[in-house]
Amino acid sequence: MTAIANVTVLGTGVLGSQIAYQTAFSGFDVVAYDISDDALEAAKQRFAGLADTYVKEGVAGAADGAQAALGRVTFSADLAAAVANADLVIEAIPEQLALKQSTYEKLAALAPERTIFATNSSTLLPSDLSPFTGRADRFLALHFANRVWAHNTAEVMGTEATSPDVYATVVDFASSIGMVPIEIRKEKAGYLLNSLLVPFLSAAGELLVDGIAEPDAIDKTWRIGTGAPMGPFQIYDIVGLTTAYNISKAGGQKQQAFADLIKERYIDQGKLGVATGEGFYTYPKA
Repeated sequence: MTAIANVTVLGTGVLGSQIAYQTAFSGFDVVAYDISDDALEAAKQRFAGLADTYVKEGVAGAADGAQAALGRVTFSADLAAAVANADLVIEAIPEQLALKQSTYEKLAALAPERTIFATNSSTLLPSDLSPFTGRADRFLALHFANRVWAHNTAEVMGTEATSPDVYATVVDFASSIGMVPIEIRKEKAGYLLNSLLVPFLSAAGELLVDGIAEPDAIDKTWRIGTGAPMGPFQIYDIVGLTTAYNISKAGGQKQQAFADLIKERYIDQGKLGVATGEGFYTYPKA
């Protein structure tokens, strides 16, 4: 059995909500934290949608457990209260280095000494954040893939300062919530999944920026040519265009141009992907 009982997830966006709900579905008490009551109200709708999705997709145990999981989640916009009893804090806030660093400085002063901190960052190295945590030995990365109930990998990556016991505890926790722990031997930006995925998505963004083809043609080519179920712009919509913007803005010249394009054409129009019903594509309203 894992030594972790109480889990706090910081950030209730697409992936943060999935992590929190999957953890509650697996029997843990969860606090879902976000910065405002409005964000938490949106999160409650997202959680209810996840409960319905688990039932519709036939996730094992969902017939009885999907609604019960909702009862194990509490919501808070008060960071101190949210982490007061946490054994594990999983950070899933926007992919901005300065924002994450300042958040960990706050956490260091608020969370109990026993609390383990884990970042779900998809591209940043944990060593970029470790000095700000106040507990380098109890900090590491725990990265989930989107649609966690189906694509159930959990990449575990520590720093040179991470305690082996803490690392083992988080690996055990990942297994206990139905994930397949992927133990990464040393730090690598992008971990395993995004080391493969980000260059693929970036290549698609460059084709669009250069005016080579439109998203539907690029996606169609990839699906037909490889047999893949989705093309890159469909994946962008699932990941969320805000995340795509933040990652691309930190890249090279072409990636920055792509970030500017999606901000102007989509984000500034409120088109953030599947979560808002429209991104590169339009989706039916729930």
